[in-house]
Amino acid sequence: MDAILQIPHYGISFLLLLTILVFVHEFGHYWVARRNGVRIEVFSIGFGPEMFGWNDRSGTRWKFSLLPLGGYVKMFGDAGAASNPAEGIDRMSAEEKAVAFHHKRLGQRAAIVAAGPVANFLFAIVVLAGLFMTQGQPYTPAEIGTVRPDSAAAEAGLRPGDRITAVDGTRIDRFEQVQLIVRLNQGTPLSVDVLRDGRTLNVKVTPRVVELQDRIGGTQRVGQLGVGRSGVEFARHDPFTAVVAGVEETWTLTVGTLTAVGQMITGSRTTEELGGPLRIAQMSGEATRSGVAGFLWFAAILSINLGLINLFPIPVLDGGHLLFYAAEAVRGKPLGERAQEYGFRIGLALVLTLMLFSTWNDLVQLRVFSFLRGLVT
Repeated sequence: MDAILQIPHYGISFLLLLTILVFVHEFGHYWVARRNGVRIEVFSIGFGPEMFGWNDRSGTRWKFSLLPLGGYVKMFGDAGAASNPAEGIDRMSAEEKAVAFHHKRLGQRAAIVAAGPVANFLFAIVVLAGLFMTQGQPYTPAEIGTVRPDSAAAEAGLRPGDRITAVDGTRIDRFEQVQLIVRLNQGTPLSVDVLRDGRTLNVKVTPRVVELQDRIGGTQRVGQLGVGRSGVEFARHDPFTAVVAGVEETWTLTVGTLTAVGQMITGSRTTEELGGPLRIAQMSGEATRSGVAGFLWFAAILSINLGLINLFPIPVLDGGHLLFYAAEAVRGKPLGERAQEYGFRIGLALVLTLMLFSTWNDLVQLRVFSFLRGLVT
């Protein structure tokens, strides 16, 4: 139960990481709202009772609240953190309507809501670009260094020295691209183009499903060819190419995450890999141990996931608000209050269910139940 003994370290790392990412997300909402003339009443890191805070010159209350799992920006005209319209919003004066979120044009409201997830993606790009300029980007040529006997690669006839140029029609430049594609394809046949002795050959290979154990004793099911790279290289970039590489890496990680989610929905991937707050805390602690670069890399990945999750079309999330705005654009008027209320209730139930399920997964993977049973037996 080393993971349980490391709770203080994990907790501090988790709170630091979560504070950064929540601030980035909420500042996206805040900045675009201010640019559109919306008065901001509260900028909160966390939910629940306030622990400490201060007021700025524009009257915004900046505060840290007791429950650290998230945050919110309360705009003028909001009833609460969920950004529902306050009562009496239609009876506002002209001056009040000018600074109220719910009286802004549809496009302005959509931009303010979308700004949070966009800020998370931009943060990831900036962090990755910074790492690629200073630490370098993992850029290993897609040349096979080793082939494990009795592996899928050996069965397909792949050899050391083969250079992979394409997988299922996707151009391959780095060994890391091959790893990502193969890990996401569990038991799915792949068409692999390899360069061997100056000739291009097409090889059909089916990654085998294997279970890998992580540092906390949990398991992950991934696809594996059974090949090793010829070496590890890091390429440092100038500022421009670093930003381009940051955008490309963010896109790759986004597509990989969506692919994994789709596989969980269809049942081709186990939901045991779905982690919640406890798993994130553990991973943030491990990332901190690997140094600043490891912590920043994990922050970028988590920021991408936070942006994606908030874009899911679930009421109470940013994507749910954007879904309502899309319906408003089609209908020419907002959805009725009852429809929105039911939508938010359903969305809240879905989010809470997902949190409970992922936390249960965390407790199982961290072997908390086994530890507790050991204390009483």
